[in-house]
Amino acid sequence: MSCVPWPVDAELRRRVAALDLPSKVRLLTGETVWRLPAEPRLGLLPVTTSDGPQGVRGTGDDPEATGLLAPAPSALGATWDKALAQRLGGLFANEAHRKGVDVLLAPEVNLQRTPVAGRHFEYFSEDPLLTGTLAGAVVRGLQERGVGACLKHFVANDSETDRTRYRSRLDERTLREVYLAPFEQVLAEAAPWSVMAAYSGVDDGVEAAPMTEHSRLLREVLKGEWGFDGPVISDWAATNSTVASAVGGLDLVMPGPEGPWGEALVAAVRAGQVSQELIDDKVLRLLRLARRTGRLGEQGARAGDMPARPSGSLEAASPAPAEEFALLREVAARASVVLRDEPKLLPLAADGLGSVALIGPNAVAPYLQGGGSAFVPAVRTVSFEEGLRAALPSQVRLTVHRGGDSRRRPPIVPDTMLTVPGEGDRFGTPGMRADHVDADGTILRSTVRASGDWTSYDHFCAATRRVILHTVLTLSEPGVHRLEFGCAGRFTIAVDGEEVLSGNDDRGVEHILDSTHHHPALRGIDVEVGPEPRRLSVRIDLGVIEAGGYGRFVTAQLRHAPPGPTPYEEIAEAAAAAEAADVAVVVVGTNEEIESEGWDRTGLDLPAPQDELVRKVLAANPRTIVVVNAGAPVLLPWASEAPVLLWAWLPGQEAGHALADVLFGRTEPSGRLPWTLPARAEDVPVPHALPREGIVAYDEGVHVGHRSWDRHGLDPAFPFGHGLGWTSWDYESVSLPEPSVSAAALTCPAGGDGLQLTVEVTNTGPRKGREVVQIYLEPPQDGLDRPVRLLAGFTTVRAETGARATAQVHVPSRAFQVWDTRKHAWHTPPGRYRLCVGRSSRDLRLSVEVIADGDRLIPAG
Repeated sequence: MSCVPWPVDAELRRRVAALDLPSKVRLLTGETVWRLPAEPRLGLLPVTTSDGPQGVRGTGDDPEATGLLAPAPSALGATWDKALAQRLGGLFANEAHRKGVDVLLAPEVNLQRTPVAGRHFEYFSEDPLLTGTLAGAVVRGLQERGVGACLKHFVANDSETDRTRYRSRLDERTLREVYLAPFEQVLAEAAPWSVMAAYSGVDDGVEAAPMTEHSRLLREVLKGEWGFDGPVISDWAATNSTVASAVGGLDLVMPGPEGPWGEALVAAVRAGQVSQELIDDKVLRLLRLARRTGRLGEQGARAGDMPARPSGSLEAASPAPAEEFALLREVAARASVVLRDEPKLLPLAADGLGSVALIGPNAVAPYLQGGGSAFVPAVRTVSFEEGLRAALPSQVRLTVHRGGDSRRRPPIVPDTMLTVPGEGDRFGTPGMRADHVDADGTILRSTVRASGDWTSYDHFCAATRRVILHTVLTLSEPGVHRLEFGCAGRFTIAVDGEEVLSGNDDRGVEHILDSTHHHPALRGIDVEVGPEPRRLSVRIDLGVIEAGGYGRFVTAQLRHAPPGPTPYEEIAEAAAAAEAADVAVVVVGTNEEIESEGWDRTGLDLPAPQDELVRKVLAANPRTIVVVNAGAPVLLPWASEAPVLLWAWLPGQEAGHALADVLFGRTEPSGRLPWTLPARAEDVPVPHALPREGIVAYDEGVHVGHRSWDRHGLDPAFPFGHGLGWTSWDYESVSLPEPSVSAAALTCPAGGDGLQLTVEVTNTGPRKGREVVQIYLEPPQDGLDRPVRLLAGFTTVRAETGARATAQVHVPSRAFQVWDTRKHAWHTPPGRYRLCVGRSSRDLRLSVEVIADGDRLIPAG
């Protein structure tokens, strides 16, 4: 597993030995929120980290900084294409170099255990093999360009509710065969340079502890059995102990500079509670990370003499932004999944259209990325409207209709409705004034921003204790206006001098961990406006929140809903537009209120009134294309009525261009579902992620995702692996190699072990296309409670219309194995195994059988 040759490792150990104990311990807590400490005596430069996984957020040093915004990981999962995933990892590395980032906190290889998980969109798949394969490719793309990956969140951290407190309880076999499996695969195939320990804990029947303290999983399995030689990094603010976390296997506490280690850890070493050798090992692991990312020079060298990047860095050869935009566009288009196309409407002939009606709340306000730490301020965004207008000939009429608002939260008030009050050169300009006030009530300074959004505002000096926002809000349209305020911590809100709302939440870092800082609860008032405009004086007094390593900030949002038509009036207008158009494109989906880090979803229904909107449009125009803009499953009760149904994910910055490419035949929507889409909420195997007395029980065992649907004989709306593309395929033959292969030393999913299947497929449709050839293993049902079938291998092939393609599909030996809980080892149970080949977990076309006999896998005659 080690990536460092022994002589280099020995030289690093000599450096560590030359450092005194307090200096060593100082290196084990972050210097800032994102940077690790430097140590000139070791030649160590600061190592800089950044959030992912939809892009590279950077460190926030430049509040105006933007970045490339990729499709969500669940969209990449839908490509089933590890070559494409590796290219995207390379793009992330180029972006990291531009932003001075050494380690990207990605990819995430937690599983989509339940469709209501808040971070479902951040994960690749419900399947361990698909997850591990694509994550490994992203890691290779990053690290071959000198940017470290941080594999997360180790382990069984698959939901958000009470994520800093709950413990996942699962048996040893489930842990090994399902939740540890993608971590093990990525470590074996791609050797990521760091791993992140989760907020949550694990009870595996032997040890029950937070993951930052879980010695059995961190020290025995990850570092010992698997040979991982990099640092284990805490999730941000996840470490709550000194000795337990230090001896449990954690190597770096983030963020810094505060934390539970520091002087307390030095004292613990001197008291004999933590060994000096353990501290040395932690520092050694950090030096390995620094060397791999080019942040370690000669011992004792001056900072200016040390390399800033590894030798052979490709920073200077980064592709032009236009090429990077093209890759993001390609990923988004290829990830799109055609669920239905009964009239074979796709692709559309743009020249033959007279008019197109673009309809839906997500058509007007696309949801491009999920909320939370994955959020990247995009360098640009291409809306669905912009993409279609750019692709359509000028004579084609495009109309846009919302069809009702699906968001519960009104939008941020436009800055044109806000006026800065008071005196000075900014008086009367659009926006709000912020007075920074010290403990004595003295105004230290004032700033002005042309916005009603002051989320996580922190641009004030250390002496600031309160931030007081002032503005004059002008409401012009007659009728009832709704004003809603979202604030965190202690606050008071006054309108025209009268206090209308207040709060007294004295929590600190918890505002970050539960996402209150960017998604505060809303409370509001109604304001009646008559024939004349009404001007309201608004004052928001905010206490500064002390959030530990995350710093100090305030949060305030001023939102506004004007008078307007009812949702039913908007739906009627949209249906009329659809009836008058040659083609209707309806875009429905989720939004920032639904899919985010920090909370789990409460259900799978589309936010209202979208189901009603779709039904009305379908009734108005038989040439309707329904596009689902969501990262995680939603219920589509009208799915069988939609002529064309397309899943477009959270598609990132190139959303509009990618949709146009799919609709008008430039790029095949060759995606396949990386999870199972339920038809009914009551069929979902794991319907919620709510802890019970602090425990999330993984009672379904090894039957995760599509395995559970098969076990219970349930019919989903669309199965795992489903996707039509825009052509059709015949599966001609499948063959196994001869002679039998050994199954004796099947202990690692990497390498060339296992079986190589040869599958012949023919493109029988009207267009060239890409096919995902999927292999499912059906093990003998021998009383071991094994899945009915499990994904065992896959690959993608391409062919022109009428041409045949040969797919070579590797099935790792691990697919045949189970974890023996008595011997604590892998073994292959004897018996007859069927390998099924097809287009999804429920569309299987061919099969072959093999017999496991001792240390051999023998093709059955």
